[in-house]
Amino acid sequence: MPPLIDTHCHLDAYTTDDEVGEVLARARSVGVRLIVNAGTTVESSQRCVELTKTFAELYAGVGIHPMDLTSPVDEDIYSQLLRHATSTDKVIVISEIGLDFLDNMPDRAMQYQAFREQIRLARELQMPIVFHSREAHDEVLRVLREERAYEVGGAMHYFQGDMDTARAAIDLGFYISLAKPLLRLPHLQTVAANLPLDRIVLETDSAPQPFKAKRENWTEPRHLHDIAGKLAELRGIDTDEVRHVTSDNFLKMLGDRGARVRSAVVGECYPSSF
Repeated sequence: MPPLIDTHCHLDAYTTDDEVGEVLARARSVGVRLIVNAGTTVESSQRCVELTKTFAELYAGVGIHPMDLTSPVDEDIYSQLLRHATSTDKVIVISEIGLDFLDNMPDRAMQYQAFREQIRLARELQMPIVFHSREAHDEVLRVLREERAYEVGGAMHYFQGDMDTARAAIDLGFYISLAKPLLRLPHLQTVAANLPLDRIVLETDSAPQPFKAKRENWTEPRHLHDIAGKLAELRGIDTDEVRHVTSDNFLKMLGDRGARVRSAVVGECYPSSF
């Protein structure tokens, strides 16, 4: 069974390492072999980095989420992000960054500034980005073009948009990251059935969900198995093909880092032709 890669989650939000370990054990049981924790603040980025030292399958993203901005990304904050991003070779993406234009979000000018600065960080490090876009697709795509983010590539996180938006992101060199909304949204199922399979990666965006009455209903990396299965059903192909191709897509997205990550984490699971 080919391994699965969860390209985006927030396990750093769990209180203890024991809880993280239990989540990872359940993920391993369905073949999830690599999980990327995305930072949302400077502090959570540091926590993501620290977790990579404890758990072999955990890798990290460093970044500030648009919803969590409290100030512009000034020289000091940029330096802190840079320090965390270069503290270990297990930091492999700049994430989670982007724009969120729902009501009551942080000031839009500050969001634009932070997004641009973090793309600059990604370009300095030659590291792909995983970006957030809510009620802001046109604006996000414009910033990606203006800041030449296509030079580092990456993925459009938790995609729920239409085919035109997906094509625009793909045309810029980005991957489309699908998550649990694929299980319930008919329009997204239509998009997913028609996207190029070689431009799709998978994620769960999982984090603690105490607002759900039953603990077993919390989204976890183990649910990647269900997402892969649904994508296979929609496309009329075998689930193993989806697992194989989407995992390889993510490793390709990493560029030169992909070979190292493959050999360190999932090497024996892949045929030598990869």
